[in-house]
Amino acid sequence: MTTQSSRLAVSLADVERAAATIAGHVRRTQLVASPWLSQATAARVALKLENRQLTGAFKDRGAANRLSLLTEDERRRGVIALSAGNHAQAVAYVAQSLGIGATIVMPTTTPFFKVRRTEELGANVVLHGDTLAAAAERTAELQAERGLVYVHPYDDPAVIAGQGTVGLEIVQDAEDLDAVVVPVGGGGLLAGVLVAVKALSPKTQVIGVETEAYPSLVRLLTDRAVVETAADTIAEGIAVKTIGEIPLTIARELVDDVVTVSEPQIERAIHCYLESEKLVVEGAGAASLALVLSQCERFAGKKIALIVSGGNIDTGLLASVIARVRLREHRVHIVRVAIPDQPGALARVATVVGALGANILDVEHQRQFSEISARSAYLTLSFETQHVHDADEIVRRLQSAGFPTTVLG
Repeated sequence: MTTQSSRLAVSLADVERAAATIAGHVRRTQLVASPWLSQATAARVALKLENRQLTGAFKDRGAANRLSLLTEDERRRGVIALSAGNHAQAVAYVAQSLGIGATIVMPTTTPFFKVRRTEELGANVVLHGDTLAAAAERTAELQAERGLVYVHPYDDPAVIAGQGTVGLEIVQDAEDLDAVVVPVGGGGLLAGVLVAVKALSPKTQVIGVETEAYPSLVRLLTDRAVVETAADTIAEGIAVKTIGEIPLTIARELVDDVVTVSEPQIERAIHCYLESEKLVVEGAGAASLALVLSQCERFAGKKIALIVSGGNIDTGLLASVIARVRLREHRVHIVRVAIPDQPGALARVATVVGALGANILDVEHQRQFSEISARSAYLTLSFETQHVHDADEIVRRLQSAGFPTTVLG
């Protein structure tokens, strides 16, 4: 869109000052080339590894800049933040390192590991309400009662300037970038990156990515009414119903494009990072790659930087994503096999499956289906194959061996 305007609430000078302010409090993360992803997408891909921050996400930057600018009186009073995720940990970590008291309000539904991690970083955690809206009411009450300073996760110029140091470092580390792809929730990261990149490399496109479940910026930029949603998403870090006012103003002025990605696309990107780059990435952090994988033709031959905004994903959820992607991509197959309920039947089925080099992952033996004979049983079998077409051959061989087989997945 247009070049940077002096009307914006955050300038390049603000971002540069933030870089000096937060030095020593946050890590200057690597921008690393990815041969694997470059081959997979036909683009020249580099990854900005914000999942390497101490709390596992870029939020450390904005929190460090905002808290460093507090007056002595504000430091004595302490800070308060509302968050069920990365912002909570960032404020807790920075406050502890600066000797500032921090109170973090979280919904009672916040996963235990996030609560525990925030407490370990020195914050006083207050659990209240089942939703962020209910927790927000308690946040306002505590702020007023105790005179605490509220640290907004994205709609604050100092926070945006801190997040903008991500873009500043990208431009410093890579020349002639065609595009930077940024996950978008409340818009603080996008806004900061826009300010830095468009000032220093105006020809570089900056593209925002939202999840389909929470497309607030896309709707606003296309003049469609924002419809509140309670949709579940694996990208909870960008599950924000309404983008901040300051980020919206900056995005309207500077952003080149904002698009959405689906849940399966995000899951595929998480799996791709783990498998090809050995990186653990959360849903929000995988959104930029999800876009590039789904629109390879758009980025083919271009030099692009993907911001890996965070890596805080529950290990149980990660395991579920791996299983879902492998099933979706036909690496794992699930079949139901009818067998006679007699010794050796299971071994014969296993022999047929193993003959093509398939690896059996799980077997469930069920005798109590009413639609089959009492002398028969069902096996629900999951197995992985080296080649997709091997599964079809296994099914054919099972049926030829006298075992009626139904493909379930």
